[in-house]
Amino acid sequence: MTLLLLLALLLASLVVYCLFILPTQWLKIERVRHPLNLQLTILQISDLHVEMLRVSPERLLKLIHKETPDLIVLTGDFTRKERYLPRVEQFLTRLKACGIPMYAVLGNHDYKMNDVRMLLRLLARLDIRVLRNESLQMDGFQLVGIDDYGSGHSRLPAAFRKVKPNVPAIILTHDPNVVCELRKPYSYLMSGHLHGKQFNLPFFFAIKRKGALPSKGIYKGLHQGNFGTFYISKGIGQAGLNCRFMVRSEVTLHYL
Repeated sequence: MTLLLLLALLLASLVVYCLFILPTQWLKIERVRHPLNLQLTILQISDLHVEMLRVSPERLLKLIHKETPDLIVLTGDFTRKERYLPRVEQFLTRLKACGIPMYAVLGNHDYKMNDVRMLLRLLARLDIRVLRNESLQMDGFQLVGIDDYGSGHSRLPAAFRKVKPNVPAIILTHDPNVVCELRKPYSYLMSGHLHGKQFNLPFFFAIKRKGALPSKGIYKGLHQGNFGTFYISKGIGQAGLNCRFMVRSEVTLHYL
């Protein structure tokens, strides 16, 4: 009887691990091709949530060395507490070793810190450019950073103030719901925030309200909006509970 109970417990543990923990470790590499004729490859890493992250930087470094992207972009939610900033620094320092330029925007969890300036100073030390409602002129395109929409930090007129109308505009932002407010044409937008539900359950976003897009069933992948094409990453870390159900952690390679 004791042996049978032990076997049952082991089997139950294995089932729980396979259903809820393995998806947080078994990294999925999404590859998205959108023909902007820029010959540009961007690696998007979203929603680190370092306090609930089970993917090592070494796993990402292998991918980076294999794919050699032109840029690495971080679309928000590094951590929500200052005490985890050393983990953020350790993780990003390993990625910076690859020598590829990195750009970032902030997410709603980052703004839950008592002093978000600590994160901004850390990213500046690592030479990771944070775009807060501003744009940069790059080689053949413009990189536009829209600050987090859900926490009320987006300033669309400021973000587009220096954007040229005849140059492809690639937008970085955290909360994809900002596309519902955008009235400016853009070539491509990368976002995160929604974790692909994190728990792939029916009516999940009817219970957990996350904005206009998920209420319409739009919470992951590539979509065409009224003013441009946008992508929602499922993210690499977790929020709330450190598990996923039928949704694997993801980083995305965008071929533009």
